[in-house]
Amino acid sequence: MRDNERSGVLLALTGFALLSCGDAIVKSMGGAWSPIAVAALRFVIGALVLSALLVHEEGLGAFRPQNLWLQIGRGACLAFASMSFFSALFLMPMADAMAITFVSPIFVALFSGPLLNEKVPPSTWFISALALIGVGVILRPNLLELGPPALLPLLSSVLFSLMVIANRASAGQGSALSMQVFIAVFAAPFLIVAAYVGAQSGEPLLAVPWPSWDIIARCAIVAVTASCAHWLAFMGTQRAGAAIIAPTTYIQLLVVVTLGYLFFDEIPDGLTLVGASIIILAGLLLWRASSKRSAGRPTDKKIAS
Repeated sequence: MRDNERSGVLLALTGFALLSCGDAIVKSMGGAWSPIAVAALRFVIGALVLSALLVHEEGLGAFRPQNLWLQIGRGACLAFASMSFFSALFLMPMADAMAITFVSPIFVALFSGPLLNEKVPPSTWFISALALIGVGVILRPNLLELGPPALLPLLSSVLFSLMVIANRASAGQGSALSMQVFIAVFAAPFLIVAAYVGAQSGEPLLAVPWPSWDIIARCAIVAVTASCAHWLAFMGTQRAGAAIIAPTTYIQLLVVVTLGYLFFDEIPDGLTLVGASIIILAGLLLWRASSKRSAGRPTDKKIAS
């Protein structure tokens, strides 16, 4: 492995590990504030900070999206994916929720067919079935204990995969920074409305009392660490390439298991470990198959010749 690839992998590992640290901070607010309100404040802070950076770097003209409805769709998908995942963190062990979200690349591969007119190879259907078996292994005990709320991580995965599809459709419509600004700016209003509706429902989990300073501080830390994590992952991909970086995302599970044990007395049971292993295996198989297909495509140089 070359030096730039090594540094890229290290950057990506650091970024994904930082994301999981943010998840632990979110979980630490369980019982103190609504998970939807936590997501809303996190994205409001993120939108303000990123917008200030965009004004400084590119000026006010960069705030004009080429396709407004596509950007609104990206924001909506991220808003409801975050709302579902944050709620799952409050209700479930972190390792369980995180392991289930690893099926999102499977959904991306499946949805790319009908939504982007990309060919879905037969192997993808087998890999998808394998991943869903892993999800079922993890979900079964949680469904018995929690009922339908145990499906929140799966819902988050579906919504996140739709966001990835929308990201692909947005390619070339602005800088990386402007794309981050658009998605945060449009996610925040959805979450604010959802937090208000949740607060009016009378459900104790969704109550939104006036936040203490430490709740605001923790939401700000989550916003900053998430932005830094995404930047590190982006830089890692730029240096090493997406094919090399893709498997590094699984460090999140290791970090989550460690933090869950140290701070929340959560020890994954055998079913969680088995299910997570099946999902990760499916993800690696999908990554390997995608890498082979990419390697088999003719390059621009070959086409030109």
